[in-house]
Amino acid sequence: MTSRDLDSFKRAAALKAVEFVRDGMVVGLGTGSTAKHMLVALGERVRTGMNLRGVATSQETAILARESGIPLIDSENRWEIDVAIDGADQVDPDLNLIKGGGGALLKEKIVAAAAKQFIVTVDHTKQVPVLGGSVPLPIEVIPFGWRNTAREIEVLTKSRPVLRERDGVPFKTEAGHLIVDVHIARIDRPGELETALNLIPGVVETGLFVGRTNVLIVGTPQGVHTLHVPRQ
Repeated sequence: MTSRDLDSFKRAAALKAVEFVRDGMVVGLGTGSTAKHMLVALGERVRTGMNLRGVATSQETAILARESGIPLIDSENRWEIDVAIDGADQVDPDLNLIKGGGGALLKEKIVAAAAKQFIVTVDHTKQVPVLGGSVPLPIEVIPFGWRNTAREIEVLTKSRPVLRERDGVPFKTEAGHLIVDVHIARIDRPGELETALNLIPGVVETGLFVGRTNVLIVGTPQGVHTLHVPRQ
């Protein structure tokens, strides 16, 4: 399986997700490689006359959206998001996710929570029987006292948090926070872990998206598979 194959599966999933977008909708625009395909497809619809507005989950996405001709709503406004479309780093059988590999997890979760429908698009390699293992869990923390926060995370997870760096310097999120990545062998109860992590002072948000996915669209060698799950 080549990277080109996987990208074609992502594109197929993204094109399927765009079918859920109707004229006049406000769309949450995710971040990452799969989201890029979605932005191109939405841009084509805008050019053919579709009326829609977007809420971007990152500066990268905002730039791509504008290049594609998608009008954006100011981030300070209150949104009524009809559908949000985003990717994931992992998805388990209950459609719980690990996200945040690109560092946009905070905005992504805010947008997902605000959307009436949250659609997740992935290639089939992102599906796993249990979260964790080869994919670390990103946790966004404030810089002040971050080592103390990391110590509390380590006590809770029994796994050592590693400060994310880029080009030898600490990676900063768009909100000015840090990210620690935690390799956990398996996350059997993601909802409980999400709640416990958010109780640690200094934790801003986690990359666990639990019970938020309404539709999972998976690009596979056999075609695109779609699973609908009503949000409770």
